[in-house]
Amino acid sequence: MVNAVPSPWNSANLVTMARILLVPFFAWALLVDGGESVTWRLVATGIFVLAATSDRLDGYLARRYDLVTDLGKLLDPIADKLLVGTARVLLAWPRGELRGWGPGGGLARELGVTLLRFAVLKYAVMPASRGGKLKTVLQTVAITLFVLPLAHLPAFVGVVAWIVLAAAILVTVVTGLEYAYQGWRLRRDAVRAARIVERGPSTDGAPVS
Repeated sequence: MVNAVPSPWNSANLVTMARILLVPFFAWALLVDGGESVTWRLVATGIFVLAATSDRLDGYLARRYDLVTDLGKLLDPIADKLLVGTARVLLAWPRGELRGWGPGGGLARELGVTLLRFAVLKYAVMPASRGGKLKTVLQTVAITLFVLPLAHLPAFVGVVAWIVLAAAILVTVVTGLEYAYQGWRLRRDAVRAARIVERGPSTDGAPVS
């Protein structure tokens, strides 16, 4: 019996879409009173944590109930990047709290990976890798700590935040190279397969190289 193809509008994908919709609410809460309000910084932290943890929920639903779709594979990493990217931009501009990690090379990497996903979409969907998920976890923890009103918390919280951030930056660089190689390999294999189909089987029965 052939299993029915899950609808793109399944519960797992709806959770992913909800995560995307939470991004503007997070941004607004973070910028209330210029980001100086302790209360609204805590609200922004709560929204960010809720959105970030929903990534675990949509993944669980997709695997548990066989709801994996190409749309979900595409939206899930994009939702992660929107959430994390928005936080990084706002903490760098206008907050100025993470100028060295804001819209520079890190976001260029995120944009590059997203564009790469769309570029190879005609060949195959490039899902988030394990390294990419680790990068997202480290970034999420670091951002959560930096969104908190650190000026009103013990100094060691800030130290932990910077340590986690350093680890996130390292993994970001490594996984960026990994995705570039994965995209190149997908395109290479697809082009090679297309050429084999065009040529057809060789006359002596051997595979066409």
